[in-house]
Amino acid sequence: MGEGDTVWAPSVLPHGALGLLSHHPQLHFGRKMESKVSEGGLNVTLTIRLLMHGKEVGSIIGKKGETVKKMREESGARINISEGNCPERIVTITGPTDAIFKAFAMIAYKFEEDIINSMSNSPATSKPPVTLRLVVPASQCGSLIGKGGSKIKEIRESTGAQVQVAGDMLPNSTERAVTISGTPDAIIQCVKQICVVMLESPPKGATIPYRPKPASTPVIFAGGQAYTIQGQYAIPHPDLTKLHQLAMQQTPFPPLGQTNPAFPGLDASPPASTHELTIPNDLIGCIIGRQGTKINEIRQMSGAQIKIANATEGSSERQITITGTPANISLAQYLINARLTSEVTGMGAL
Repeated sequence: MGEGDTVWAPSVLPHGALGLLSHHPQLHFGRKMESKVSEGGLNVTLTIRLLMHGKEVGSIIGKKGETVKKMREESGARINISEGNCPERIVTITGPTDAIFKAFAMIAYKFEEDIINSMSNSPATSKPPVTLRLVVPASQCGSLIGKGGSKIKEIRESTGAQVQVAGDMLPNSTERAVTISGTPDAIIQCVKQICVVMLESPPKGATIPYRPKPASTPVIFAGGQAYTIQGQYAIPHPDLTKLHQLAMQQTPFPPLGQTNPAFPGLDASPPASTHELTIPNDLIGCIIGRQGTKINEIRQMSGAQIKIANATEGSSERQITITGTPANISLAQYLINARLTSEVTGMGAL
């Protein structure tokens, strides 16, 4: 194998997790390469994807990006962090095996440092282990577990790390989570062994990678302001407030102008009612979303039942029927209007 060849290795995901492992279509796994991998050969390029919560990402980035800069410089690996529009973010680490494992070790030690620091403020006496979650194509899990669990048992015993392979696949994917926990040293050894197994047994067939979804946070409107619920508190949300105010004004579509939404107080048990509105055909897509994702989000956030009528021949509009309490209907209308507003003004998807 030359230095330009790429092998996709398992994704390693701290706490909460995701990752993708597939292999180079032109790659043949010969004995020569396997022995190199087992020895941590430098010619193999890996990509490890980690899934982290926002707090963990903040810890890896550090003040003004200093921590991640240091990790890049000292390990020699490429470290990329996905945009933060989800509660979880993907960290991709690419490079020769030695650079990957150096970067990975720095992340594992950083998480241990975070655990120690958090313990100084709590009465806990025993130190919890560092926990990461890899995401592995289901077609490779058999090789990782081994006949009668022999391989996974061998990895546990030789590294001292705990390794668990999830029984179910992750949502909308053909991948499973593999959770690893232990000391940073045990985790690093464990990941090295898992990478060897993955390289020796490439995935079979196409892999549908797991992708974390943006969270739909509950939204409450009061006095013309939008608030998102975090824990027990309502936090003012300026971006949503701006969209809310835009949605309250006359919109560019006359049919929507008749449905100017009001936001009544949340009554104890208001009667259910039905509201209808019409939407231009060419804008219905932004409300439905890919495979119905947006309309399902609106249903979930508003608590209202929403039905979209099929397109009728010769009509340039579609009928939407919303059923629920006045508060549910108002919230559903607001969310639909906000989708249209963002589409028309280019303010970005809500």
